[in-house]
Amino acid sequence: MKTDTILGVVAGLALTLTASGREIHVAKDGDDAHDGSATRRLKTVSAAAAMAQPGDVVTVHAGVYREEVNPPRGGESDAKRITYRAAPGEHVAIKGSEVVKGWAKVGNDTWKVTLPNTFFGEFNPYADEINGDWFNPKGRKHHTGAVYRDGHWLIEAANREDVLKPHGEASGAYMRSGKDQVLLNVAWFQVGEGTRIPADKFAAQEGVKTAPCTEGGQCIGWLEHGDWVRYEGVDFGMGADSVAFRVASASRGGLIEVRLGASDGELLGEVLVPGTGGWQAWMTGGTRMRTLKGVQTLCLVFTDPERAKLGEDPGLWFAEVDDKSTTIWAQFKGVNPNEKGVEINVRQAVFYPRETGRNYITVRGFTLEHAATNWAPPTAEQVGLIGTHWSKGWIIEGNTIRYSVCTGLTLGKHGDRFDNTSANSAEGYVKTIERGLAAGWSKENIGHHIVRNNEIAHCEQAGIVGSLGPVFCTVTRNLIHDIHVRQLFTGAEMAGIKFHAAIDTVISDNHIHRAGRGIWLDWMTQGTHVTRNLVHDISPREDLFVEVNHGPFLVDHNIFLSDISLLDVSEGGAYAHNLFAGKIINHPELRRETPWQVEHGTEMAGLAVTKGGDNRFYNNVFVGPAGLDGYDKSALPNRMAGNFFLKGAKPSKQEKNPVVLADLDPGIHLAEKKDGWYFRRANSWIRLGEHPAVTSELLGKAAVTGQAYLKPDGSAYRFDTDFVGTRRFDDGLIPGPFSRLEAGKKSVKVWPPANPK
Repeated sequence: MKTDTILGVVAGLALTLTASGREIHVAKDGDDAHDGSATRRLKTVSAAAAMAQPGDVVTVHAGVYREEVNPPRGGESDAKRITYRAAPGEHVAIKGSEVVKGWAKVGNDTWKVTLPNTFFGEFNPYADEINGDWFNPKGRKHHTGAVYRDGHWLIEAANREDVLKPHGEASGAYMRSGKDQVLLNVAWFQVGEGTRIPADKFAAQEGVKTAPCTEGGQCIGWLEHGDWVRYEGVDFGMGADSVAFRVASASRGGLIEVRLGASDGELLGEVLVPGTGGWQAWMTGGTRMRTLKGVQTLCLVFTDPERAKLGEDPGLWFAEVDDKSTTIWAQFKGVNPNEKGVEINVRQAVFYPRETGRNYITVRGFTLEHAATNWAPPTAEQVGLIGTHWSKGWIIEGNTIRYSVCTGLTLGKHGDRFDNTSANSAEGYVKTIERGLAAGWSKENIGHHIVRNNEIAHCEQAGIVGSLGPVFCTVTRNLIHDIHVRQLFTGAEMAGIKFHAAIDTVISDNHIHRAGRGIWLDWMTQGTHVTRNLVHDISPREDLFVEVNHGPFLVDHNIFLSDISLLDVSEGGAYAHNLFAGKIINHPELRRETPWQVEHGTEMAGLAVTKGGDNRFYNNVFVGPAGLDGYDKSALPNRMAGNFFLKGAKPSKQEKNPVVLADLDPGIHLAEKKDGWYFRRANSWIRLGEHPAVTSELLGKAAVTGQAYLKPDGSAYRFDTDFVGTRRFDDGLIPGPFSRLEAGKKSVKVWPPANPK
């Protein structure tokens, strides 16, 4: 379906109404022939966009608006921008989908609808095949269309035959975690300070087996998704509000749900068990819960977080397009889709300027969803559900951005005749940079966007992506989750945040989880500051990937909790006061020459291969399997001091006086509660060693670029506050993200951030 047509009278008004600073109103009961005043409101956001001038505010009132907003102009400056906002206190959704009825049942759980191609206008997502540089379809076709039932999307099948089968019979092959795997073993559990209860002393179970345990006695194991075990007569005494478990896993681990009474009883708490390296490699983890007294019945339910990312099997869909019509088959188990408000993608984007240079636009407070976006590589125009399209000065804040077939939010480059022609060219992206410079890539023209306080979810390429466009930006306080979890296709560019050329960009206070990769900073990560981010439950890749950069860039006060914390294929990075709980992998990249830029600018200053090293590691905490021993043979020397190595984490020979507490398991625990996410550690450590105050002076200059570690405004760094804003003191520095954190029951809220930034 085309973007909603704007009546000719509106086009005339746009030419005659020149007053700035006016408020234009849009409402479902409006009329696009109106003037947009509070009493004569417009009907579509697109009509308001056609009318809006620099300084105007477009206020959209409650309702669902099905259109693609293509702003024809932007503001003139930060003080004279065009603002699009949801009316305060009202829920406003803009969707790239339409409700479709007329479904007919064709057998089993499958229904069919046939639509004329005129329904889609000039863009038909079911004929639009996903493709582009570095895209890997995994041997089948994928399209930008989607089918939604109850707000959640179904999975595109590879063929019609699979959709005609009963619901669930064929879809397991399309679900990344469809095949059960053994999750973990449990040796014992302990309520509060009470007596340890052997795990094999259960009263009832489903799917559980016992095996000899190196902790003594028998453990329970062979635990798969959905298995449970029940214990009766558990004594909470006069009151207890915690439970601890002794667990091990040779797989990726799993989640223990602690429930009261039965497997479907009240959820008291959850314990996320990581891979520990072996079925008898034991660790202790636990959870807080509401206080219980006396004798109770507890049930432990074991689930697979990887499988849980996808939720229940949503069913399959498949489409065929001929010269006249589009036919869609879809599985709807136990429901009539004509009564459920089934929606299908019909528009490529939801809020996206089709021309470049639409500067100084604010988008605030909307739910933006259902976009038929295509692959967004760094060498092509990057169309997102919402995007800035090679412009300057946008503010995107307080929105829910979700269900984009590829990417949610783009801070991307312009398009040209070279789009998607560079994947097999050794100089492909260098040429892209040169063309970008010729097209006005500069500090004066591009970037300076603010992306804050958004929730970005259910995107199968990236949450936020940008090539050349994410320069001099701030990306902060965003919740990013369920990104590239289905993994039906793959390639490059998949992450919660994926940037090429994040020059002088700040990525701070974001929470990224349930994603294929956390943050990926690729080429020209220079002057970039990655700070106070919470990243966990990332699989199969890593929390942070820095690729072929020469520095300087700074990574500090982050909490990295996934199986792989860092993949370092760069040089010139500085890492300070981070918590690394997963593997650290580093290696050189000698096949590609990649550029660095002039200080605080976009012009290329040189090209070099990435030899590796020249990193700074100060005052970090490494928990095994994390460690720095992989840097022993770096081509360029590293600077290391004040780091703590716990639970088998190994230091590098390049650090003179590391603090190694090989037997100390900090018992890290992250839990979600009603008001946010809380972090605690079961065991603490004494203050040992010397921990330098991290400043720009200490960090010096990156070897290849010769540039200092400075803030984007050119001022110096000095870390005097921690992850939650608590003051640090030079005479008592503590390694890791927190200046002080007691062991045991006390926890600290790590998301959302306590104070607005």
